[in-house]
Amino acid sequence: MRRHRRHSIEFKRQMAEAYLAGATLHSLAKQHDVCRNLIRVWVQKYEAGAFDEEVETANMLHEYEAKIAALERKVGQLTMEVDFLKGAQRQARSPSAGTTSVVAGPVVSASNELASS
Repeated sequence: MRRHRRHSIEFKRQMAEAYLAGATLHSLAKQHDVCRNLIRVWVQKYEAGAFDEEVETANMLHEYEAKIAALERKVGQLTMEVDFLKGAQRQARSPSAGTTSVVAGPVVSASNELASS
């Protein structure tokens, strides 16, 4: 089974140019161990101008702007959570003067023990 590989824009451009210069799909695919259909896709993209540096730069810029927007949304969400928790902490009441235990609960006074007997 073949491993998924990523090829540079320059490599794709060279493959498309070699094909358009007269090299066969079979020879290019065999020489570079690449699928013939993939070379066809690269040639179509090359002819459409997808491998131009300006287009590539614009695409990268768009991706970076999308990532920045997602991070800004996350920062806003986390800021709201922090503000909420700070407010909740301020609203929390201090424990009463009596001692309590998480396991046993509040201490029972002697008068309550006599009343229940």
